[in-house]
Amino acid sequence: MPEVIDLISQLYKLNGSFHRSEQQVADYVLANIDTVAHLTIREIAEQVDVSDATVNRFCRSLGCKGFKDFKINWAQNVAVSLQYMADSYDSGTATERLVSQVFNTLVDTLNIAQRQLIPEDLERAIDLISNCKRIVFIGVGGGSSTVAKEGANRFFRLGIPTESSSDGYYQRMLASTLGKGDLLFAISASGQVRELIDSVNIANQYGASTLSLTTRGSALAQTSDLALEVNLPEDQDIFKPSAARLINMAIIDVLAAGVAHRHQDVTKLNLRRIRTSLMWAQTDTGPKPIGD
Repeated sequence: MPEVIDLISQLYKLNGSFHRSEQQVADYVLANIDTVAHLTIREIAEQVDVSDATVNRFCRSLGCKGFKDFKINWAQNVAVSLQYMADSYDSGTATERLVSQVFNTLVDTLNIAQRQLIPEDLERAIDLISNCKRIVFIGVGGGSSTVAKEGANRFFRLGIPTESSSDGYYQRMLASTLGKGDLLFAISASGQVRELIDSVNIANQYGASTLSLTTRGSALAQTSDLALEVNLPEDQDIFKPSAARLINMAIIDVLAAGVAHRHQDVTKLNLRRIRTSLMWAQTDTGPKPIGD
């Protein structure tokens, strides 16, 4: 049997198809999802009035190696799943309230990030970017990869050869092509992503500069030459998108503005060329975002 990652879904899938005594164990586990990982095999067997061997067979039927393996994986599964299984959310939340909640959370989180950012570190980051020949932005997952792509979008227009990647294998390969004068910019909310840490180590080995935007004190922060560190709170409402993605984009904008001011002539030339290249699509010649 292939390794089962989501034991809760596996249990719901198999529920009703277990042998009678194992089904008793399944019923007990489903009724005590958040506490069963704290019990011993004997305690569960006594509660259900079955043998220890039956509990063990139930664990193997789920795809675990045995009860010990079940306890470890069940505890991890429950830790990340309970907030998504609660039924206390108001399905009739007014649109006005949602607008206020999302926008106010964004403003509050922006203020938190602003207080945490160290001006001297931002200045050093602007120096690194201003003096580099090439930038590679890397991130994985939905949020960080989006910020990495936006980073490449911000800086190519300033005249710096720039690219981004969200693929772990490709990130390592890109990092191995970097050298003195190049910059690897890693973005991660957790700062624990193995692919990013490996890529930063590879870039360091070949003499490239490394910069990260991540959580304070994380492994990624410690691996990078310079880290812009922010600890951003997450809203308890699981239906509201995380503000961290937009906060990180705002920090990227701060860096881009700083670099643009350092290289005003080159920046103005590139922005004029880009805007001119889009004349066919825009009849209005007034100020507007470049690239729509």
